[in-house]
Amino acid sequence: MTNSTQYETLTGVVERLTYHSPESGYSVARLKAPGERDLITIIGSFANIQPGQTLRLSGFWREHPKYGGQFQVIKYQETKPATITGIEKYLGSGLIKGVGPVTAKRIVAHFGLETLDIIENSIERLIEVPGIAKKRVKMIQTAWETQKAIKEVMLFLQSHGVSTTYAVKIFKQYGDQSIEIVTNNPYQLATDIYGIGFVTADAIARNLGIAPGSEYRYRAGIIHVLSEAAEDGHCFLPQAELVERVVQRLSLQDHQPSPQLVGELIFQMGMTQELVMQGHREHSFVCYQNAFYHSEQNLAARLHQLLSRPLTVDLPRVRTWMERFTVATGMQLSPAQQQAVEMAATQRVLILTGGPGTGKTFALRTIVALWKAMGKSIALASPTGRAAQRLSEMTGFEAKTIHRLLEFDPPTMKFKRDLDHPIEAQAIVVDEASMLDLFLAHSLLKAIPPDAQLLLVGDIDQLPSVGPGNVLRDLIASKQVPVVRLTQVFRQAQASQIVSNAHRINSGQYPTLESVSLAPRSDCLWVNATEAEHGVQGIRELLTDLIPRLGFDAARDVQVLCPMTRGEVGTRNLNAVLQELLNPPRPDKGELIRGGMKLRVGDRVIQQVNDYNREVFNGDLGVISAIDTEEQEVTVQFEGRFVTYDYADLNELALAWAVTIHKAQGSEYPVVILPMFMQHYLMLSRNLLYTGLTRAKHLAILVGPAKAIGLAVKQVKDQRRYTLLAQRLISAARSI
Repeated sequence: MTNSTQYETLTGVVERLTYHSPESGYSVARLKAPGERDLITIIGSFANIQPGQTLRLSGFWREHPKYGGQFQVIKYQETKPATITGIEKYLGSGLIKGVGPVTAKRIVAHFGLETLDIIENSIERLIEVPGIAKKRVKMIQTAWETQKAIKEVMLFLQSHGVSTTYAVKIFKQYGDQSIEIVTNNPYQLATDIYGIGFVTADAIARNLGIAPGSEYRYRAGIIHVLSEAAEDGHCFLPQAELVERVVQRLSLQDHQPSPQLVGELIFQMGMTQELVMQGHREHSFVCYQNAFYHSEQNLAARLHQLLSRPLTVDLPRVRTWMERFTVATGMQLSPAQQQAVEMAATQRVLILTGGPGTGKTFALRTIVALWKAMGKSIALASPTGRAAQRLSEMTGFEAKTIHRLLEFDPPTMKFKRDLDHPIEAQAIVVDEASMLDLFLAHSLLKAIPPDAQLLLVGDIDQLPSVGPGNVLRDLIASKQVPVVRLTQVFRQAQASQIVSNAHRINSGQYPTLESVSLAPRSDCLWVNATEAEHGVQGIRELLTDLIPRLGFDAARDVQVLCPMTRGEVGTRNLNAVLQELLNPPRPDKGELIRGGMKLRVGDRVIQQVNDYNREVFNGDLGVISAIDTEEQEVTVQFEGRFVTYDYADLNELALAWAVTIHKAQGSEYPVVILPMFMQHYLMLSRNLLYTGLTRAKHLAILVGPAKAIGLAVKQVKDQRRYTLLAQRLISAARSI
């Protein structure tokens, strides 16, 4: 075969799918064509390609220097498969929920070549097939009709530049109105559907003929830029910076937005309350999305109300109890811990902060025991499931995630616990409070009863929250909330190099690291890998050799934490490497490839977005327990709970053999491996390294050159986020 641009027509059955990119639709597949002994490689862009489909293709032959002859597809049309095998593959390919390979075989064995006509015109006859009940027939009928409608939506979206990955999600969101909504307001997709951003919506809008200078586009762009800023932790943007970012974001080769016009439109949106503009002494004006402004303002007001309510306590009695408690436990409280316990007894709101080994756990345990002795009802919570479990182990009391404590209600998409229905407790502890973002903190404070006490426990030297705001830091900076900072590292904690190195890093000193050997003397080790590829090999060797020798389970006890997702030592590549190493394929182990990601039973996965309906939240870790090709469902076990995902929602999950340090906040693992390389120099920082290291409970291993570790220690990234929470608290106190 030689390269030719002469178009030919080819018809055949898709035998298997070698590669499919959900973003571009680019696919490589193997086709069985009549009269051809060997399978033919076809390449091209397909909206939805599945094994078993019969396709009529237009294109040309080309010779690939490595892979040989290929058919380059320019146009294609799906036709009904004409052979028994083709029909069987088509039905069992995952096209229809409720029909997997086993059911497909049964149906085709019964109806033969008439199968597709039966499904199209007399679907009730499926009841004749052994093993298919009425309920299953109804389900197959619904799925068949849905997939026809989805296909129409898919083809429409593909023709307007949208990724085929999201077609099912769009259809689930809008149903039969999908095409109408996308045509009328493509920017709505960016607001309503996880994974579709402004850039994609903007491309669709251009394809639909919406002018780049339209006010509609500008308004969507302004809101998008504020949302982008929120992803970086900002609650607002100064007006001048917002204008600059919007002009940059909306610029195209054939269109340059006018900064003056953008500025005028921002003022208009402020007047019509599409966003909030507020005067500011440093920035003239600052611009908020409405929800951010009201949450920040109300959070400050609620905190001020709590702080303003006096509390009467018999302090001598508290001190007597503390003396008895320390004798009974055989533990002595340091002066700072004693201060923390006394203030927890006497203050409405208290912040307890400190690094590892400074006795936060014992102070917290003592406070909870005191509150119990005082007859108070107690509620304990943490932002993540793992942190809540650890809090429960520390105190001996049940602890919940904040979402469960506030009782999220999926039908209304709101928390049941609020101002009118507060939490039923007189004393509330929130651990890992550095993870609290603006919205979660606001929801929490709304639900605190006016006569209750609140203890926030956290380490402010860790990374700030993934979501917007810098709540714990702002509360401390305001000087309106009582704070106890524990700094003394206790003798038993000093024996841990993890603890002592965390404090060295925090004070800008290079950590004391022991080179990896078969008989390590400390709990903080180092693999001196100069290049990224050596780092990957070093991590492999640690998992297969040293870690099992030390008595740890490589698949269960170890978490690899990376500064970034990209690069050889980023999470994407390491997940592929570690999946094959720690959870290799087996004939009895279900697996699927979805959106370029291979998922296998036994894989560790992480939830990437808050899913209130399933009650799983950003950062939750789970393990795939089942993959059902018939029902097109994946079941994941999260902390003892089994959660089911449709194939369409699998973009909410990612492999988690390796995760970013940001995603690991609030979690603790027996063993942590931290790759630190110069290819991630933009992300390397002191609090990133500190946060990663302090996730390790028994063993931490740094992998990388001394230069990268040194850079991380040296770089103190400006953590300033645009937030006015501290100033609002100060203003509220002054207005008394």
